[in-house]
Amino acid sequence: MLDLSPNAISVLERRYLNRNEKGEITESVEDLFWRVARAIAGVDQIYGAGAKEVALLQERFFHFMTSLDFIPNSPTLMNAGLPLGQLSACFVLPIPDTMEGIFESVKNTALIHKSGGGTGFSFSRLRPKGSVVRSTGGVASGPVSFMKVFNAATEAVKQGGKRRGANMGILRVDHPDILEFIKCKEDKAELTNFNLSVGITEEFMQAVEKGDKYRLLDPVTHQAVEELEAREVFHLIVEKAWESGEPGIVFLDRINKQSPVAHLGEIESTNPCGEQPLLPYESCNLGSINLARMVKNGKEIDYGKLRETVHLAVHFLDNVIDANNYPLPEIEAQTKKSRKIGLGVMGFADLLIMLGIPYDSEEAVAVAEEVMSFIDKESKEASMDLARTRGTFPGYRGSLWEEKNMPLRNATTTTIAPTGTISMIAGCSSGIEPLFAIAYTKVCLDNDRLTEVNPMFSALAKERGFYSERLMKQVINQGHVQGMKEIPDDVRRIFVTTRDITPYWHVRIQAAFQKYTDNGVSKTVNFPAHAEPRDIEESFFLAYKLGCKGITVYRDGSREGQVLNTGGLKQKKSPGLTLVASGTISPRRRPEITRGMTEKAIAGCGNLYITVNYDHSGICEVFTNLGKGGGCPSQTEATSRLVSLALRSGISVDAIIEQLKGIRCPSTLSKKSKGADIRVLSCPDAIARSLEKVMNIAVNDYNGHNLNEIAEEIEKLYIKKEESEKRHTCPECGGRLEHEGGCVLCRTCGYSKCG
Repeated sequence: MLDLSPNAISVLERRYLNRNEKGEITESVEDLFWRVARAIAGVDQIYGAGAKEVALLQERFFHFMTSLDFIPNSPTLMNAGLPLGQLSACFVLPIPDTMEGIFESVKNTALIHKSGGGTGFSFSRLRPKGSVVRSTGGVASGPVSFMKVFNAATEAVKQGGKRRGANMGILRVDHPDILEFIKCKEDKAELTNFNLSVGITEEFMQAVEKGDKYRLLDPVTHQAVEELEAREVFHLIVEKAWESGEPGIVFLDRINKQSPVAHLGEIESTNPCGEQPLLPYESCNLGSINLARMVKNGKEIDYGKLRETVHLAVHFLDNVIDANNYPLPEIEAQTKKSRKIGLGVMGFADLLIMLGIPYDSEEAVAVAEEVMSFIDKESKEASMDLARTRGTFPGYRGSLWEEKNMPLRNATTTTIAPTGTISMIAGCSSGIEPLFAIAYTKVCLDNDRLTEVNPMFSALAKERGFYSERLMKQVINQGHVQGMKEIPDDVRRIFVTTRDITPYWHVRIQAAFQKYTDNGVSKTVNFPAHAEPRDIEESFFLAYKLGCKGITVYRDGSREGQVLNTGGLKQKKSPGLTLVASGTISPRRRPEITRGMTEKAIAGCGNLYITVNYDHSGICEVFTNLGKGGGCPSQTEATSRLVSLALRSGISVDAIIEQLKGIRCPSTLSKKSKGADIRVLSCPDAIARSLEKVMNIAVNDYNGHNLNEIAEEIEKLYIKKEESEKRHTCPECGGRLEHEGGCVLCRTCGYSKCG
């Protein structure tokens, strides 16, 4: 009996199961895992294993995949045991400074994308824009122009009929065209199949810290051609990352300094999500252990099971290298020279919840280091075990491992990858990311909406006795549990979501895993919409200081048309809200049609009437009126106007309530409430209480059938907005897209896309 959820089976059927030429599914979910297990276990015959040994290994591989202890990367699930047979997720191709070499790489990229892989490139060897080409007397068009050629080729090739390709484009910070590269995604219609990162050098970071200039180097002559102010360039990177999440940064000097096979060449690029640095023509096979399955007695890490899983996973991934059908002979040769594998984890947020540890805490950082150091150590032991019978990787001589007298089968063993769809199959949290939400509203293919509450939260609510249908409805409406007094403090503390965690803790967790990971760590450092560029700058520096190999950031709403759907009500980007380069905010226009509530409260200045209005984007305005003269009506009006301005500028209602609630006024405290009238501490306190009440009414109203009576008018008002949002919802099922590792993922159907 397969231990798979209905959602996991649905994703497998839509994305992974083999199909015939008519598009008809030709295998069951169970068949898929047997197919993969047979193909990978059969490699042991090459090393002298008999039929019985292979059959036993096949059963072990099948069991640890179907029990969700370990899942390999998507190409292995899709292609193992099939004629295509391309099993690697990551490739890096060189881009030489010749027209022939560039278009040879374009052709190779198409072959890789067709087979199901993603590609990374460094464009740093291309001569800068405007350089004279001696062979023709012409003028070079520069790296960015050729990136557009690769982007167009990617657009034209669909991977094995199942997904579109993804690319990473990297340019060294000392390339003469670096400013054009940093700004090249200002037009969001350009390079849509690329993630971008700036290759950062130690010289550049030191110049930033000192406030010095740094040199731009001609990639052909290697001579300095210009100097730029390092801080100005760094601030431009920060500004563009603040605007759109790109470019990220990759610390190239650090990566090469820590490479165990530096003698084989210089690493210039990574895979599309940035966690796998690779030499030119190198590929890597990835897989992830589900940490949520590595717990015993419901409260402690089962290190015995984890050790067994690590050793079996290393065996599996090493076999993938031999089972693989490589798209190019150069890739096969380079991959087998280093035999790099990338064992990672998923379900880290789930593990912390089981242990009762908040994600944003020193305890979580300690768990991250403890778990990853154990996995790294055991993966090296497993690799040495394989080396005793199969030999070390061919590039072992001259490597770091030879210096340390560690005869390994694999040059690297650990990578923390984004786990997108495979975490959906495993039914766990993605990679090392926190929970996206406590509750999801899923848009099904028939346009019905289903709500799912985190099963651990529901179970704990029942166990602790605070479960109720009303409470669950509120959780579904909010998507998170912060500020809900009915939920015990310790429960709210461990059930934190991405929106609740400061960037500082995102970076700390990433750095904790990086400390014991050979390759890189995929992690999105999330920022709230109101974050400022200096906040991103601080995170970049923190990542640099803590030893990360790169960093990717995402500020909520910074990519046009983002739709968050973490509760019963879609929280859509407000029409007319614009964020300009200076960091100022222009509030969305007041809607022509609103709904609302007027409430009476007893304040020190008399009867206070508070009107709170909302539309289908949320609460948008507050009006106040004092029933008699005197007191401070001007200050109350000013407060309501500023609150309205903040609401239409994207500030969350929760944040406004937190600031206003509890403010005390001596004149109000002397007044007594009459009958059903509300007693408040002050006029601002009254506004906060009304906002709190209307927040839930608005969610329920627009989540129910009451919307129908004004739907037609709203559609007329926001038709342009709706058309924009369609471009940023899942193109296959209409669900919301989450940002992860520079890519987007739909948790309804498994659709994913990078760039």
